[in-house]
Amino acid sequence: MRKVTLGTSGEKVSALCLGAMYFGTRNDAASSYALLDQYVAAGGSFIDTANIYAHWVPGFQGGESETVLGQWMRERGNRNDLFIASKVGFNYPGVGRGLSARQILTECDRSLQRLGIETIDLYYAHVDDFQTPLEETLEAFDRLVQTGKVRYIAASNFMAWRLEKARWTSRTNGWAEYCCIQQRYSYLRGKRGASFDPQLEASDELVQYCRAERVTLLAYSALLGGMYTRRDRDPGSQYHGPDSNARLAELNAVAAETGSTPNQVVLAWMLAQGVLPLIAGSTHEQLAENIGALKIALSDDQVARLNAAGA
Repeated sequence: MRKVTLGTSGEKVSALCLGAMYFGTRNDAASSYALLDQYVAAGGSFIDTANIYAHWVPGFQGGESETVLGQWMRERGNRNDLFIASKVGFNYPGVGRGLSARQILTECDRSLQRLGIETIDLYYAHVDDFQTPLEETLEAFDRLVQTGKVRYIAASNFMAWRLEKARWTSRTNGWAEYCCIQQRYSYLRGKRGASFDPQLEASDELVQYCRAERVTLLAYSALLGGMYTRRDRDPGSQYHGPDSNARLAELNAVAAETGSTPNQVVLAWMLAQGVLPLIAGSTHEQLAENIGALKIALSDDQVARLNAAGA
């Protein structure tokens, strides 16, 4: 699997990041291990989790993804071959939403314990917190970097102006900076004014900001739950309308031209523009399809057509 540079960190990471959201919950330990093994066998090393995953699945409390990932790393003895990302900020049972210094420091220790590692490679502010001063939040993240508990920090579900304000705050104080941002992003675009609360869709402004400032955009919900290839899946009313219809038509046309699936074209389109997609899959076949996007070489004309499609 090819490597790409992660924002301003200078770190080289896998071009496709494996999302471990449902490992340990919807995917039991055995199937989680098998999918992790498959990803690593394909050359992948960038794995994404969070402290809250996946507390909303009935019967679970959060922390299960980190726990099963930690168990797998211990059994495989491969920690040093991996780049592990986790997150803090959203609420889950017993923990409120926010980015106070106390919450960041406490939750980092809990994540490290569940993962069974000494350092988290990439630690995200999972959601913006307007109630806590940026100075308090960023100083706490910097403290984690200085003590070696975290290597790099990042943001998720932030607006462009808040990302820039955080960068200015870090630079003014000599603290670690957010090197990348993980945001909801796919080929289909939400209608103007559409809400995905508590998630934030990457706006055109954010995409432009990331390109100008060399901040890597990582795309979650890149495949919209499989709707690009499954007629029984509805992406949601936020996407209904002529813009989506036109983009789907162009997407399917390019898929036919390249002999690939629409899912693979979406991922290849992102990679062609410097966006790093998060991939998942509850089966070996789904994960293999996603990894197969690396073999798709879109022409400049095809990328231009995909970009121009729609209103």
